[in-house]
Amino acid sequence: MKDILDRILNGEATDLAGVSIPDSYRAVTVHADEQHIFDGLPHRERDPGLALHLDEVPTPVVGPGEALVAVMASAVNYNTVWSSIFAPVSTFRFLNKLGKTGPAGARHDLPMHVLGSDMSGVVLNVGPGVSKWKPGDRVVAHCLNVDLQSPDGHDDTMLDTDQRIWGYETNFGGMAHLALVRSNQLMPKPAHLTWEEAACSGLVNSTAYRQLVSQHGGAMKQGDIVLIWGATGGLGSYAVQYALNGGAVPIAVVSSPERAEQARRQGVELVIDRKAEDYRFWREGEPDEREWRRFGSHIRDLTGGEDPDIVFEHPGRDTFGASVYVARRGGKIVTCASTSGFRHEFDNRYLWMNLKSIIGTHFANYREAWQANRLIDRGNIHPTLSRTYDMDRSADAVTAVHRGSHMGKVGVLCLAPTRGLGVTDPVKRARHLDRINSYTIPRSDDHDLRTDNHSDLFGPIHLAGAVPDATHATP
Repeated sequence: MKDILDRILNGEATDLAGVSIPDSYRAVTVHADEQHIFDGLPHRERDPGLALHLDEVPTPVVGPGEALVAVMASAVNYNTVWSSIFAPVSTFRFLNKLGKTGPAGARHDLPMHVLGSDMSGVVLNVGPGVSKWKPGDRVVAHCLNVDLQSPDGHDDTMLDTDQRIWGYETNFGGMAHLALVRSNQLMPKPAHLTWEEAACSGLVNSTAYRQLVSQHGGAMKQGDIVLIWGATGGLGSYAVQYALNGGAVPIAVVSSPERAEQARRQGVELVIDRKAEDYRFWREGEPDEREWRRFGSHIRDLTGGEDPDIVFEHPGRDTFGASVYVARRGGKIVTCASTSGFRHEFDNRYLWMNLKSIIGTHFANYREAWQANRLIDRGNIHPTLSRTYDMDRSADAVTAVHRGSHMGKVGVLCLAPTRGLGVTDPVKRARHLDRINSYTIPRSDDHDLRTDNHSDLFGPIHLAGAVPDATHATP
């Protein structure tokens, strides 16, 4: 692995075709024999650090249509949180199901699960039938894993009955030194971004694109009023950019004055701090319609009397009733994720009598993912990376997302020995630097980053959650 990294860092990535692939590699994992350790605990009380491990795992065999990638950086998504707390279901259920599909799927059904649905890196090896990519190519990955054997998938790949999310419903994810992907998951790495910046956008950028822009989601148009929950989080920070770029009018819903200011720095003029306004859409276990009405009045005060054309929904249970209520007559509630709970309650009178639509969206199809990455590459959409953790601090990174203490995206360095590497087009970067850095949290503790010729990347292995002093990674 050290030889591979040396070649990448020394600009010799094109010389990777004959490099020796190690028999094992380091990865952030959860273990099947621990999947019941949180039984009985509410989801919000579960500690990812108790379940996440930094392990040495066997390198998988690269099959037809697949690629093995040296991972320079990855990022945390909410599905990583779900895997780490074994909720709403254990992801080993997905791996077991995949294992029953045949020999190729059986490789994934292991007693450990390598996590991570984002990554940037360099192709090391490709399987039979792969002609688009070769060793040495700099890539990012989207997380749509599908065979396309179902006829439904050829109209929209997200409708394929065997569609899965890589690193969540499959093994060998991106929070590791190596990753196994289908070659059609790979996309060109934007040359003006660092490894960690390039790694952080794949899942959330593609998801926001489909949810707002695509005909399969909100089909947003100029002038649309778009209510965006969690507008400074990983998903919402991209939704804000799409709304602004597309000529829509975003209303950013946030949870603190600091987040409100961040939204305004992004160009949002209409901002609601839900905590400052003390919105409580549930009281004594029941939805509170009075709060829906108060929230709707607040929105109209901001917009001059107009209701949202599109509600960008992802919190789920806590907010869904309010989202259905406030959408305009004929409006759309476009929903994914449900991070606060999957069982939603709303008053159907406000849906059916006002001809509103609830649209479910999930990640993005192949074309949508490529279009979203193209916009990153062109500098129309920018990464919203705020913090970057070393891989042995992955538990801290996942915990930050679980607690909602982060803004934008949380990155993880894998093989990359320090932040700031990987840029091959500094001229383009200079044109967009302010926007690229718009979510970056200034740090005075860079001394804790790796700068010693990456020697500690190959030292002793330990549990990510067992590191008590994550100085540089504390949110």
